[in-house]
Amino acid sequence: MPETAIDKDTIKQRYREERDKRLRPDGNAQYIEIKEQFDHYLTDPYTPFVEREPKRDHVTFAFIGGGFAGLVTGARLVEQGITDVRIIEKGGDFAGTWYWNRYPGAMCDTAAMIYMPLLEETGHMPSEKYAHAPEILAHCQNIGRQYKLYDNALFHTEVNDLEWDGDNHRWIVRTNRGDEFTAQYLGMGTGPLHVAKLPGLDGITDFNGHSFHTSRWDYDYTGGDDKGALMDKLRDKRVGIIGTGATAVQCVPHLSDACGELYVFQRTPSSVDERNNHEIDREWFDEIATPGWQKRWLENFTQNQAGGGAEEDLVQDGWTDLSRMYREKMRELFAAGDMNPKKMMEAMEDVDFEKMESIRARCNTIVENQDTAENLKAWYRQLCKRPTFHDEYLQSFNNPNTTLVDTDGQGVERITENGVVVNGKEYELDCIIYASGFEVGTSFSRRCGFDPKGRDGIKLAEHWGPGMRTMHGTHVHGFPNMFIVQPTQGAALISNVPHNLTEAGHTIALMVLSLIHISEPTRPY
Repeated sequence: MPETAIDKDTIKQRYREERDKRLRPDGNAQYIEIKEQFDHYLTDPYTPFVEREPKRDHVTFAFIGGGFAGLVTGARLVEQGITDVRIIEKGGDFAGTWYWNRYPGAMCDTAAMIYMPLLEETGHMPSEKYAHAPEILAHCQNIGRQYKLYDNALFHTEVNDLEWDGDNHRWIVRTNRGDEFTAQYLGMGTGPLHVAKLPGLDGITDFNGHSFHTSRWDYDYTGGDDKGALMDKLRDKRVGIIGTGATAVQCVPHLSDACGELYVFQRTPSSVDERNNHEIDREWFDEIATPGWQKRWLENFTQNQAGGGAEEDLVQDGWTDLSRMYREKMRELFAAGDMNPKKMMEAMEDVDFEKMESIRARCNTIVENQDTAENLKAWYRQLCKRPTFHDEYLQSFNNPNTTLVDTDGQGVERITENGVVVNGKEYELDCIIYASGFEVGTSFSRRCGFDPKGRDGIKLAEHWGPGMRTMHGTHVHGFPNMFIVQPTQGAALISNVPHNLTEAGHTIALMVLSLIHISEPTRPY
């Protein structure tokens, strides 16, 4: 049977219509910064706070952030013999986003073989193609132990001031716990997704039921645990979740299994492709895990994603599938002698249409209620928003206790004492879960709580006033001995940011080692 032709003009028109519904002039201002009366949404439910004496010492390298960036950089420094490393982390342990995100069903969206750093160094084999959060957290803790990064770490600690001391060629680090110590070198890996936000809805403080943000999952209220145990305390509860991004896609199936009634409030559907997760076979892993295996896998994934001409696809996931489709189109153009920029752009557009049409069609084949299936369709290009991959999310809407409340791009209207209002209808709830994500695009100082002062007291925000300026995303002129570990301006492949962090950590360790060995060891670069 011949394939149905894709009506590109009609799809483009639908894309425009759906976009226009969701455009808001207030941008990030539509969200609530979590502070003051909303501080309880930031309480750490996982690790007790422990009092300690303030630090008044000196370290060779101080790193802000205990996620992948801090762990990889710290490990690479230790490998080079630089053991005087202090990681400052606002959470109660290492792991960064994987410390906070313990919601049910949390797992990596990129294959664990390339997502989890330092697998070869630690000898860890991921249990699944897409590892779940408890395994990733445990892996981070193992890195901390293996490289003795716990010895000097400061947890439940936030930096509130950084100042370059030009006379002594070192950084002064001050924290919210009274610390004031110095460091010859400074690293920052604060991450783009670590400050939770709330939707700016009228009445958000009026709700009389229970509420929490997904990054602070309240298992005391829901029952269950982050390892997948049934949330039995929700069996008689009416629960609403606001947000249908990557987090909701992963936790909705677990809520659907547990809740008396579940209402999923949707402003914009996610693109949900198949995941096909599976356990990793030990015999297969032992065969492929020869020296240098993870570097080969990282580079192979990048080659497949970035048109590098890889002869095989080691990862074989949704990301490389899209790239494979692009490459096939390019080969067809080349064979036809029609390889020009206009044709190449058209071919890439065609691939995107084909991919998104298949993802939209998946909704109809899985979701029994066809009205719900239509509302779950993502009307935008594949990389317009973060693609998701899941094998249970769409199926959840076949459960009689689970209702999709589509807001036609407008979002929730308001919150009342009793629940949530959409299109004038009130949904009475016992609990509201905010899957509203993290701050993106807000100012550096707002997200991090500090603004480094470099030479002559110039603040980083002031230096970046005209726009971010770095050398390879790592160095900033006027801020000596400071290294940034993040993807922006760093030739990053955003489908697997840990690759960028791994390369940056290795580079920083080698640079620090060379700087320490010059004749004037305290001289900044």
